[in-house]
Amino acid sequence: MNDDADQQHLAEADPGYAARQLARAFRTALGHEDPDTRRRADERQRAWRSVLAGMANGLLTIGSRTPVRDLPAWVTPEVLRGGFATGAPSAGGPLTEYEAEAARRAGVPQDRQALFAYWLSEDGLAQLYELLDDGRYEVTVPEEAALLTVAWLGRAGETDAALGLVEELAPFAGRLRFTPRPSTRPAPDAGTVHRWTVGEAGESLARRRTSKAVETQREALAVWQPFGDELLAHWLETAAAGQPVLVGTRTPHPAWHGHGAELLRRYRDLAARHTHCTKHLKPKENLAILRGALEETVAGRELDARRLGLLRHAVTSMVRRRGLPGSAELTALRREQAAQAALPSHHALAQLVLRRLSGLDQQAGVAEVAPLVAEVGEEEARETGLPAGAAIPAGVRRPVEAALSAPLNTLVERGVVPSAEVLAELVPRLVAATTAQAYPDPALRTLAAAHHRAFAGRRSLLLLNLQRQVRAEELPWVRAVAGQRTDGEAGAVSAVALRQLGELAVQAFPGTILPNSLIRELSVLARQAELGAPLVEELAADIFMGTFTPKFLAAARIAAELLGGGSLYERYYVVDYRAVRNLAIVETGEALTRSYGARTSPGFAKLCVERAEAGSSRSRHGGGGSVAANGKVIEQAQILTTHNLATLVHRVGIVPAAGWPDLARRCFVTVCRLTGRVHGNPRPLSTIKDVAYAWRQLVFHLSLCTPGERARTLAGLPEELSRHPAHVAGRLAPALTGLHQVAEGGRADEGAGRLLLGWTTDGHWLRPDPASAG
Repeated sequence: MNDDADQQHLAEADPGYAARQLARAFRTALGHEDPDTRRRADERQRAWRSVLAGMANGLLTIGSRTPVRDLPAWVTPEVLRGGFATGAPSAGGPLTEYEAEAARRAGVPQDRQALFAYWLSEDGLAQLYELLDDGRYEVTVPEEAALLTVAWLGRAGETDAALGLVEELAPFAGRLRFTPRPSTRPAPDAGTVHRWTVGEAGESLARRRTSKAVETQREALAVWQPFGDELLAHWLETAAAGQPVLVGTRTPHPAWHGHGAELLRRYRDLAARHTHCTKHLKPKENLAILRGALEETVAGRELDARRLGLLRHAVTSMVRRRGLPGSAELTALRREQAAQAALPSHHALAQLVLRRLSGLDQQAGVAEVAPLVAEVGEEEARETGLPAGAAIPAGVRRPVEAALSAPLNTLVERGVVPSAEVLAELVPRLVAATTAQAYPDPALRTLAAAHHRAFAGRRSLLLLNLQRQVRAEELPWVRAVAGQRTDGEAGAVSAVALRQLGELAVQAFPGTILPNSLIRELSVLARQAELGAPLVEELAADIFMGTFTPKFLAAARIAAELLGGGSLYERYYVVDYRAVRNLAIVETGEALTRSYGARTSPGFAKLCVERAEAGSSRSRHGGGGSVAANGKVIEQAQILTTHNLATLVHRVGIVPAAGWPDLARRCFVTVCRLTGRVHGNPRPLSTIKDVAYAWRQLVFHLSLCTPGERARTLAGLPEELSRHPAHVAGRLAPALTGLHQVAEGGRADEGAGRLLLGWTTDGHWLRPDPASAG
């Protein structure tokens, strides 16, 4: 990520944060019921102890882009939650299995220093050339691409560049692994992606356990309900002269005693074998009353008045509720319950699907999901005992569907990608293939794509004072081959990819802010495409430094070009986009201010502060306000820049396939859904902030509609409101009034209308439950 977007709370640089995380991991490791969870928590404990020790002895400088003493910025650090480096490099640690095997084959000592020297020998380079040519390797951390880059440079005749790279790597040769793991699989297909591998889907299915609640219900339906019917029928039998035994006026027939004794023996056997359902053990339950009375009678003891009363009441209530044993009513009910109990458990069906997955490549996705989640076949039924034709439930299908390997838009259409955050996880694979097109040589192109995928997984550090996360261009092996790029044609390819991904993100998840991880990948494409498309991140209000980098003003200028001149957006948020354009022209012609060593845009910061009404006492370059006050300033920056929407439309050229009115309507659906979560929520402020994000996108999309489209869309919003609880309409009524007032030429905050923003230093007007909520 970039600039101040990746910073966390200033307080998190204090050892207290690390200590709290250590305590949390300790509690989990000590008390969690799942052994795998305990093991992972134990690993986190060790990592957080390293953080605390490093902070205490000066090894770590939390908040710096070089947090580990004696390690340069290009070394990938191991990073924990909150951006804390542990002090260990991600490419360090004990030798991996493939490194140990390489050392054995080469006949060198089992250490990285010896391996580093071996890879630079004639035999070692020959192996690296082979890897380069067949592409069968996996780069898991960026450093693993380094020696392959050396080999490529040497073979290409770039001797000086190769020697220079070796010289920069050599001081770390004993600590870091600089070669990738060989693989039997070729480089991944650039046109398809998958969320999970087959192996990951299988692990998810294997973790499914038998549900105690489901098995308890199954046992009650299949065992105890039918047995209760038998007990009831036995007590309803007559001993002689048509007289019911339960009346207690005649001695039961001897055969009745024998049958009763047999029922009690069966009960003891059932109770020993079926232990999930314990309802039959509770004295006040009807089955327990019938069984207890039978034990007394079979033992020859006469029922006292109390027990006889309980017995009569139990029999009467059972007959009244479900009918006599053998009646059509009760028979139909028991048949239905038996069918329900006979359904295979989700656990059993998951085991079947796991068998189907076992023969597939565990490190890949699947091209077709349907055969893997089909109904139980005849042969499978014979092998497993599952009923033929049984359907695979949704909960078992989902992990398999997550392994579908297909074009990204297909995964979105099928619901495999449920959120913008998940989309951001998959995009690096496509961006890797696109940006690698800048390298004409096929071997270098494959290496560049593998490296980008690894670099995208580099976790962001906690950074203070407007420092910037390390970019791929700063890594020595990337710099060494920078001259091999031919960016002309690759830039055009990147522009197309950027437009397609931008359209997909905006269309698939309307009303959702683009996550920073996605913005980072789109920014890579934007830089390669050279479109002049600055993409800005969501800033953290709790560490806001009181200023903005110049790209925020550049993005606001693009918004001014698109929305200036009286658009609905400009009028709703009362933005003077002409002044924004003038400010951008002035600051571009002047030397930009430096704050904390980073370039800043003081004019843009001042404008955001003024719009947020934070007061003139606040320094242009310092914090000092509350988190809410910071949030108000950041929100104004998002309003002025449209948080990337204007850049994607005006510079990248995205156009929604269904049109702007459709996007506006879907944004309003998101607004309504999120507003519904405010009701009765004791901590609704983060949800209100999300409502404001979605509302801002609604206003933006409406601004790109024709007047007729906008009027029709606004007229249709009440219909959508009718699909939601009454309190949603009650809450949104002031905001809708304000929006209509602006559409008719007025202001949003006049009369009954309200301007909908997310941040406030006072109580938010959207928070109280409306009177109409009922």
